[in-house]
Amino acid sequence: MPGRRRDRVRSLLLLGALLSADLYFHLWPQVRRRLSPPERLRGCPCAGRASSPAPDSAAASSDPRAAAHNLSRAGVGAGVGVGVGAGAGAARGGGGPGSRLRALFAHPLYRAPDEPPALGPEHLLLDSQEALRYYRRKVARWNRRHKIYREQLNLTSLDPPLQLQLGASWFQFHLGINRHGLYPRSSPIVSRLLRDMRHFATISADYSQDEKALLGACDCSQIVKPSGVHLKLVLRFSDFGKAMFKPMRQPRDEETPEDFFYFIDFQRHNAEIAAFHLDRILDFRRVPPTAGRLVNVTKEILEVTKNEILQSVFFVSPASNVCFFAKCPYMCKTEYAVCGDPHMLEGSLSAFLPSLNLAPRLSVPNPWIRSYTLAGKEEWEVNPLYCDTVRQVYPYNSSNRLLNIIDMAIFDFLIGNMDRHHYEMFTKFGDDGFLIHLDNARGFGRHSQDELSILSPLSQCCRIKKKTLLHLQLLALSDYRLSDVMRESLLEDQLAPVLTEPHLLALDRRLQIILNTVEGCVAAHGERSVIDSGPAQQSLPDSGQAGPTR
Repeated sequence: MPGRRRDRVRSLLLLGALLSADLYFHLWPQVRRRLSPPERLRGCPCAGRASSPAPDSAAASSDPRAAAHNLSRAGVGAGVGVGVGAGAGAARGGGGPGSRLRALFAHPLYRAPDEPPALGPEHLLLDSQEALRYYRRKVARWNRRHKIYREQLNLTSLDPPLQLQLGASWFQFHLGINRHGLYPRSSPIVSRLLRDMRHFATISADYSQDEKALLGACDCSQIVKPSGVHLKLVLRFSDFGKAMFKPMRQPRDEETPEDFFYFIDFQRHNAEIAAFHLDRILDFRRVPPTAGRLVNVTKEILEVTKNEILQSVFFVSPASNVCFFAKCPYMCKTEYAVCGDPHMLEGSLSAFLPSLNLAPRLSVPNPWIRSYTLAGKEEWEVNPLYCDTVRQVYPYNSSNRLLNIIDMAIFDFLIGNMDRHHYEMFTKFGDDGFLIHLDNARGFGRHSQDELSILSPLSQCCRIKKKTLLHLQLLALSDYRLSDVMRESLLEDQLAPVLTEPHLLALDRRLQIILNTVEGCVAAHGERSVIDSGPAQQSLPDSGQAGPTR
C-alpha cells in the first residue's frame, strides 16, 4: 500500500510538471500575444481626395534632371491619395500630413499610367478560371494527404477541411500580376497580403525544394556550397497561402567581415524585408511582398511539419532555447543552427509566386555573373568593353532585356548585393518581360563600403531607362530623400527598425554614385545615346569607351 501511494504521488507530480511546462511554453505565449494591443490599421483617406494633376510638360523634355525638379514642384501636396499597392507604407509607417512617403507616392511619376497599359487578358499572367481550378485541386489534394497523415498517427481533429477562399490575399495577388510588375500601383492587395502573412496561423512547414534536392547529396567539406543553400523553410498559412521563411542569423548592426567572400556570407532576413520596400519605392514592383514576423518555432514549425528530417534537427540548446538547423544543405553542424528565445524567432516571410505549372518561369545566367571560386575573374571584370559583346547576343541585341539588367544592377548596388548569379522572368511575357528580383538576403551586409563592380552593367553599357533615371533623381531631392522615405516605409513592418541608420544613409551615398555614373556616360556619349525614352528609341550608344564609374 505505501508503495502504491508513492507511485500515485509521483504520477501526480509528473502530470503537474508536464501541465506547468505546457502552460509556460505553449499557452502563455499565445495568451500574451492576444493580450497585447492590436495593431491600428489606418484606412485610405479617400474622402475629399483631390484629382491628380497632369505631369508638367517639362517631364517630357530632354533633360531628365529638370523634369524631376519640375514634377517635384507639381506633385508635392497636389494629390493626397496614395495607391495602396505601391504606397501601402503609408498605412502604418507614415500616413500623417507631413509624411514624405505619402508625398512620394502622390507624385505624378507614381501616377503616370504604364505604357502600354495592361488592359486585356494577354497582359495578365494568369487566367482566373484556370488558376481557380488548379488551386481547388491543390486544396483538395492537401486535405486528402492531411487526413491520411492524421489517420496514420491515430490523431483526431475537429478542424473542417480547408476551403479555397476566392478573396484570399495571396490568390488575389497572383491574379494581379501583369506584364509591368508583380502588382499594380493602385492595388490594395499588397497591404492585405503583408498583414495576413504577419498574423495567419501556420498549418505546415517544410524545407524548400532546392534544399530537399540536396539532402544527403552535398559534400559538407566544400567551401562553396551549391546554389540556393540557406536555412530557409516554406510555411503554409491557414488561408492556404505560402511564404518563404528566412530566420534571423545575425544582429542588424553586425557588418559582414571584410575577409568574407560574398558567396559564404550569412543571408539576412532584414535584407529581404528592406529590399521589398526599396523595390516598391523605386517603382520597380519586381520583389515579392515580404514581411517580418516573430515565429514560435515550436508551435508554428515543429508541431505542424510532416517532414521527419525537419523534425529530427530540432533540439534544445544549453541555454534552454529551441533550435533547429539544416541537416546537410547548410553547414551540417549544430553550431550553425538558429535558436528561438526560447521559442520565438524573428524572420522574413516572402510571398510565393504562382506555381510553375500555372506560370512557367525562365532562369537565365546573369551576363555579369561573378566567379564563385576563391580566385579567378570573369571576362567583364577585366574587359571594359565587355558590354559590346553582350549587345551582339540574343536577346540583349533586340529587346529591353539589357535595360532590365541595368535596372537590376542599380537595385543591387543600392542594397550592396553581389550575389546575383541568375535572374528569373515569366515566359508568358516574352523577351521584354520584367526580371523578378528574387533572393535579396545577401544585401545590406556592409554599409561602410560601396561595391562599384555591381554597377558594371551601367558603367560599361552606358544605358538607362528614362523612367528609372527620373525616379532616381526624384529620390535625390531633399523633399523625397531616399533614406527618409525608406526609414518611414520600414516603420510599417512588425520587426522595425529593419535597417540601422548607417545602412539608410548609405542608400543616399550610393544613389549619388549612380547619378554621377550616368552623368559621366552622358558626357562621353551624349544624352540621346545614354537615356532610353522607350520602345520608340532603338539606337544604341557608340560604346568605343566605357563610361566612367565614379
